[in-house]
Amino acid sequence: MQTSQKHQTRVNIHRLYHQPVKDVDQFCLPHIQILENNACSDVGSQGPSVSYQASNDQIFTLESSTAAASFVAYDSPSAISVSSSRSPFSPQGSQSWMSDPHHSPGNTHESPFSGSSVVDDSNGLKHKLRELEVSLLGPESDIIDSCNCCFTSGAHQAASMAGLNHEQLVDMIPRLDLKEVLIACGQALYDNDKSRVAGMHVLEKMVSVSGEPLQRLGAYVLEGLRARLESSGSNIYKALKCQEPTSSELMSYMHILFRICPYWKFAYTSANAVIKEVMEYEQRIHIIDFQIAQGTQWMYLIAALSKRPGGPPFIRVTGIDDSQSNHARGGGLSIVGQKLSEFAKSYNVPFEFHDTSVSTSEIQVQNLNIRPGEALAVNFPYVLHHMPDESVTISNHRDRLLRLVKSLSPKVITLVEQESNTNTSPFFSRYIETLDYYTAMFESIDVACPRDDKQRISAEQHCVARDIVNMIACEGQERVERHELLGKWRSRFMMAGFSPYPLSSLVTSAVRDMLKEYNKNYRLVEREGSLYLGWINRAMATSSAWR
Repeated sequence: MQTSQKHQTRVNIHRLYHQPVKDVDQFCLPHIQILENNACSDVGSQGPSVSYQASNDQIFTLESSTAAASFVAYDSPSAISVSSSRSPFSPQGSQSWMSDPHHSPGNTHESPFSGSSVVDDSNGLKHKLRELEVSLLGPESDIIDSCNCCFTSGAHQAASMAGLNHEQLVDMIPRLDLKEVLIACGQALYDNDKSRVAGMHVLEKMVSVSGEPLQRLGAYVLEGLRARLESSGSNIYKALKCQEPTSSELMSYMHILFRICPYWKFAYTSANAVIKEVMEYEQRIHIIDFQIAQGTQWMYLIAALSKRPGGPPFIRVTGIDDSQSNHARGGGLSIVGQKLSEFAKSYNVPFEFHDTSVSTSEIQVQNLNIRPGEALAVNFPYVLHHMPDESVTISNHRDRLLRLVKSLSPKVITLVEQESNTNTSPFFSRYIETLDYYTAMFESIDVACPRDDKQRISAEQHCVARDIVNMIACEGQERVERHELLGKWRSRFMMAGFSPYPLSSLVTSAVRDMLKEYNKNYRLVEREGSLYLGWINRAMATSSAWR
């Protein structure tokens, strides 16, 4: 009997993300017009097929471009790999400690994937930069100090480089390595020598939004470097935010990334499976979603809970909005509430929706409408890294929010975050980590979309570029992209009074089933009760639960 029940539970969890589309189509946001019909191709067994056929009502489920832009993977053929002896995906044991974010001095928690890096060690970097300088300026250049080898530090050399004409620059490019040029440009800014702009003139000729993954990344990194060089990072970032597409365009771009990358489905599948498991015998359930976006995640959970033996529970969802999702849907959370209410009604599930009408950083207990007799679940999907911590402001909204949630005595908290270390890292370490992480992102997109696809280009421009610019060009409160590794999140949650809720084998199986729809290079590892989603041998996102 127990075996039968366990099998049924597994089947139900598996069905969370394998509901027929017809079950939810009529309740989702209006169909979004795709501007160009040359979108991502069918990649068969290597990934999902993306088609854009007209329909009166279609579901769009990529909830936040700021988050979705950040979850993808890394294995550049030209990159210097760094392997961890603790990684199940790499037999090698050598490691580079210089730029490996998983082994930085401020972090003692290792990822089960090897921490990849675009540089080897300090001596190797200096050697490569020296070679690059010789390529750029020739052996007769007056660079003498090998300890400071990057770009030439004299105004004469910078002027010489800037003075090269287009033909000379084009002729030089085939002898250069784009990765090394990117590293050298970052090192030059880290040294705070604004005269070393020659590398950016070269970089401009090497990047392309329709090129190889590193070329596409380089185009956006260049914008961030220029903004930082001119000390206008916040202005550039705000300008990018002002150049937003229309609501329907943004939703379609989000949908492209959602379909070709599994990172949001990883969040939805793992969180819903945990909540369903924990709430198995509860009759009244309250879910607080700190980034509800379009609310699609809860349609799948509602459908699954509607099949509960003895009848479905009463479900109440409290949603917290974000500006990006608000713009994409073209209105406030009342739109989400109406859709979810109609969907729940079609499944005969008692349902209620509550709109907090305040931002995550402003949330107070009275905004959450807590009621006695309801089992509480709290969902943090790729949102906590946007909360400023003690390194930004004495208010420390990141830890304040966790303490507030703890005071509510939730039955379970689900956390999904990027596995990246960009919060308190100094600029150059953060820059190298950004190159690693986003090279991976563009490479994973590359396996599912043609490089010249206009929709893919637009999706990267509007859903990725701003994050890259923000991490490179901005500091202080203007830098809102502040990722932390799971080890750091674990410390924060435990300091707030939470204890881990180990994810069960049923949750792992549900995620593995979901990943079958995507490229075989996506990897899943269970470690210490949490799940790591990776691309080849780089961990990119983690899912954990707390109580």
